[in-house]
Amino acid sequence: MANLTQDNIEKILEGVTDIYTEQGIIADSIEINDDKVTISILLNYPAQSYHQELTDSITSALADANINNVSVNIDTKIAKYATQKGVDILSEVKNIIAVASGKGGVGKSTTAVNLALALQSEGAKVAILDADIYGPSQPRMLGVSKLKPETTGEGKLLPILGHGMQSMSIGYLVDEDNPMIWRGPMVTQALEQMLRDTLWRGVDYMIIDLPPGTGDTQLTLSQKIPVSGSVIVTTPQDIALLDAKKGLKMFEKVNIPILGIVENMSLHICSKCGHEEAIFGVGGGESMAKDADVNFLGALPLEMDIRTDVDEGTPTVAKDPEGRVSQIYKEIAKKVSAKLTLQEKALGAFPSITIE
Repeated sequence: MANLTQDNIEKILEGVTDIYTEQGIIADSIEINDDKVTISILLNYPAQSYHQELTDSITSALADANINNVSVNIDTKIAKYATQKGVDILSEVKNIIAVASGKGGVGKSTTAVNLALALQSEGAKVAILDADIYGPSQPRMLGVSKLKPETTGEGKLLPILGHGMQSMSIGYLVDEDNPMIWRGPMVTQALEQMLRDTLWRGVDYMIIDLPPGTGDTQLTLSQKIPVSGSVIVTTPQDIALLDAKKGLKMFEKVNIPILGIVENMSLHICSKCGHEEAIFGVGGGESMAKDADVNFLGALPLEMDIRTDVDEGTPTVAKDPEGRVSQIYKEIAKKVSAKLTLQEKALGAFPSITIE
């Protein structure tokens, strides 16, 4: 077969677009044995639910060129991507993604935990850090609010596992009913300690659930924590969008890449009659993303189950992994992680130099 050459196959693959990175496919290896072709693809983001679709796209493109005896192997290798300059890295955490909102009540924590679980379901090793010191919610959302972290002999905290995912929160360390009556410096110190004094293990993505606003915690995040990118959560409501824009501008000013915007509570569907109603407005998040020239990651409906699932300690992605809402979260997760691959990879650590 005259067309059965590595160069020809590479050109065909370049014409197959990865729908999440919007780039052509580059094979990790191509083996040709008589009329048998074996193609190995190495994705840099977790997308197990996309592997079959991508395989079908590749085999279809090759079939159009009369190359039919094809085997496609897809594997994942998640790299570490660049963060702010001058911030100490975490050896066991490859990438940190901050989930933020300009105001409270837009479903940021619910989005954060479901995004984390969606990344895990797609094949990544994930951790979540609850950075909301005054109002920690992740322990209850993960169904592990009664647990307390153990301490190693070196004084490190062992993360609590919730639905198979590593987590840490001030909520594990204090009684749920006790308010945190702390000034700003104590809050920022607590955040840094939870991040650096927890014995994280082999984390591909750490999701940080930030408190709402643009205060001390967000400033600490930008100055002392190596963040690979951020996700802004809003509702279509005009007031929420005004505050979300402030959060977006904050990340721009501190040079943390914005991976995209998630619109929460976008449409209410009546559980009795199926009537659709845009209670908080229409298309605000998408319009904001367009104006700011950032990705619109997706819209979540206003559904009671999303709220009751986290209240019960089984977020939607964990409770109903094949459901419609879970599929939306998984699409958002793939878009977020794929967007991250378009950034520069982190440089290796420089060796220590001693002059005697």
